Amino acid sequence: MDERYIRQIVIPEIGAAGQARLRESRVFVVGAGGLGSPILLYLAAAGVGVLGIADNDQVAPSNLNRQILYFNADIGRSKALAAVQRVRALNPEIKAIPHEVRVLRENGLALVQEYDLVVEASDNLETKALMNELCVRAGVPLVWGAVARFEGQMGVYQPGHACRACVFPQLPEPGTYPTPAELGVLGATAGVIGALQALEAVKVLLGLERPLVDKILLWEGLAGTFDVVNVDRNPDCPVCGKAAD
Repeated sequence: MDERYIRQIVIPEIGAAGQARLRESRVFVVGAGGLGSPILLYLAAAGVGVLGIADNDQVAPSNLNRQILYFNADIGRSKALAAVQRVRALNPEIKAIPHEVRVLRENGLALVQEYDLVVEASDNLETKALMNELCVRAGVPLVWGAVARFEGQMGVYQPGHACRACVFPQLPEPGTYPTPAELGVLGATAGVIGALQALEAVKVLLGLERPLVDKILLWEGLAGTFDVVNVDRNPDCPVCGKAAD
C-alpha cells in the first residue's frame, strides 16, 4: 500500500481499487489560474495519473494573490510550464502534460477526447460556454466553476444530464458585463471553489454517489452560506437538447 495515499486509501469509498482507478485516470484542466491552482494541486496530490494543463498565459504579479501554484520567481514564465513543474515536484508519480494554447473550437474537441474528465477553470464566459459544448459533443464529463469577489458557483455535467447551457443558454454581449479584473476576486474565494471542483472531479472519476449533477452549488463567502439549486435538463437547450440535434 503506497504510503503517499494512505490517508485516502483507508476511506471505504476509495480503498486500493479506487486509488488504482485514480492512477489510471486522465483529467484535462482548462485554466491554470486562481481556480486551476488548487484543482491541480489536489488532483496531483490525490494521485490522478495524467493531468493535462491548458493555459496560454504568462505569470503576472497580479496573479500571485490567488494563483497559489506560482511564486515570485515565476513572473513572466508560461503558466502551463510552471504548473507542470510544480505538480511534478509535488507528486513525481504522475504525468503532467502542458498545453500552451488557448482552447478554441478548432483545437478543443481533439484535446477533450484525449481525457476522461474535463475541469473547467477559466476566467471568461466564452471559454466556459465552449468547454460545456465540447464536453457535450464528446460525451466527456465536465466539472465547471466560477468566482468573483467573495462568491462562487460550480456544477457537474455528465452525459444525459443537464449541461451548463440548460441554465445559461446565451452569452451576454461583449462589453455588457464586467471583466474579472473589474470585479476582483479574493484569493481564498478561488481556493474554496477550486477545492470543491477537485472533490467533484474525484467523485466523478471514482463513480461515487451524489456528484453535483443536475445541480448548481452557490457559495456566498461574506455570509458563509452554501446553497444547492436543482436544475432540470432543458429539452430545448441549444447545446444538449433537441435544438442541438
